[in-house]
Amino acid sequence: MSSYSHSPDSSDHPVPEYPDHAQQAPEFTAVPTAPEQWHYKPRRAFWESKAVRAGALFTLLALCGVIILALVRQQIGTEGFFVGLALSILPVPLLIWAFVWLDRVEPSPWKNLVFAFSWGACAATLVAILANEYATELLATTFTASPSQTDTWGATFVAPLVEETAKGAAILLLFLFRRRHFESVVDGIVIAGLTATGFAFTENILYLGSAFGEDQAYGSSGLQSSTAATFFVRVVMTPFAHPLFTAMTGTGFAIAAMTRPGRRWRWLAPVGGWLLAMLLHGIWNSSASLPPLGFLAMYGAIMIPVFALVVWLAVWSRSKELHTIRTQLPVYAMAGWLTPPEPVVLASMKARSVARAAARRAHGDAAGRTVREYIAFATHLAFLRAAARRGTAGPHFAAREQELLHHLWQRKDVAQPALTHAAWATRPAPAAPPVWGQWQQHGPYPQRPYGQHYGTQQPVPAQQHPHAQPQTQPYAQPQPQTHTHTQAQTYAQPYAQQQPPYGGPNI
Repeated sequence: MSSYSHSPDSSDHPVPEYPDHAQQAPEFTAVPTAPEQWHYKPRRAFWESKAVRAGALFTLLALCGVIILALVRQQIGTEGFFVGLALSILPVPLLIWAFVWLDRVEPSPWKNLVFAFSWGACAATLVAILANEYATELLATTFTASPSQTDTWGATFVAPLVEETAKGAAILLLFLFRRRHFESVVDGIVIAGLTATGFAFTENILYLGSAFGEDQAYGSSGLQSSTAATFFVRVVMTPFAHPLFTAMTGTGFAIAAMTRPGRRWRWLAPVGGWLLAMLLHGIWNSSASLPPLGFLAMYGAIMIPVFALVVWLAVWSRSKELHTIRTQLPVYAMAGWLTPPEPVVLASMKARSVARAAARRAHGDAAGRTVREYIAFATHLAFLRAAARRGTAGPHFAAREQELLHHLWQRKDVAQPALTHAAWATRPAPAAPPVWGQWQQHGPYPQRPYGQHYGTQQPVPAQQHPHAQPQTQPYAQPQPQTHTHTQAQTYAQPYAQQQPPYGGPNI
């Protein structure tokens, strides 16, 4: 069962009229009020409600945070804790910025990002400390090994299994309950990276605090101190180590989310990514027992190439996200939901930035936020359509598509002029300046409906307007691509038989 929730009541919702394309586009002179809150809400049992789950999860993470704080202070003392905290926090803003930048095309919900970091910093670290300590004692009593052998075996075999499983649990939870937010490989890498960043942050507090305590006990200082050496290895040389390991698990879950149900990769990819993460982690931990030259050789031969490969994969996947937007949105432009330049503009990060900046200059921060929301909804619409073509959109595809189209319709009066301005502002200049009436011969956009300054329009003669003489069938009927989704017939003409605002112009 499901329902649609919006305010005011749906029966009182005014039905906007479609603009007459034969007329000149209206001037962009005012920012409308905040759009009404309208979204699809599945009906759930009490124990399945979002509020109950969020409250239980927040309580669990807060409890883990308090326990891990007490354990760390007990092991390294109050002074060591603050020293470790001050040194460990230095790489965190840079790593978070890198993952957020990578996720700019189709940003994940901030709640997912906060949960991932909090789980890594609190829950995963607590599980790792308790499990590693128990496993170390078990190895010592079972195999009667020396303390050095026990530490080596624990670091090489036990720690990778425990830590990668604890960190991977956050990705698994989001995969199970927020699967629709895994829309590309980038999403898996970002979630895994933030989880591992939180884990490394808390772990570094423990290591750096312990090193500081050793220096205080033995009177070491300067560059020869244990604190300086630990800081150089863990913070300067390898701040990406934990994110690199866990990125393998995140990539596996992202591949599974984009795989059609019933395919083998749907369960092989997460398991393979988790095993690869443990393998890299074990190799890295075992290098600690090598001499300095052996450690540097392993660092240059394995860690740096793998890191470069993951960076390439992330950047390539980011470019594929833009390609998805460029190829999936034209059908909505043909149906009248978007203007013709929008699929190209929305697939350009530079054009997006120009549109937001132009809206802010013309009508303030509220217009800039409206354009940003419009871009986000259009991006999600493109990924939703791509998922439907793969057969992974789920049973609520039509409801989610309708919701996204509704939000686009509410913001189009503000966003579409800004995006049209960005289309022309970022359009490559022709080799020779053409006459105004010959723009159609030199670019993808027939006419320039807006002047040099955003928000001010130039009159366009009716006979030159691109929609002045609409044809009986302005667009050829697009042929739906082959797929298994039950809503296949909606792809060619989304909501063509419905009434505005969900019907769109008839094509």
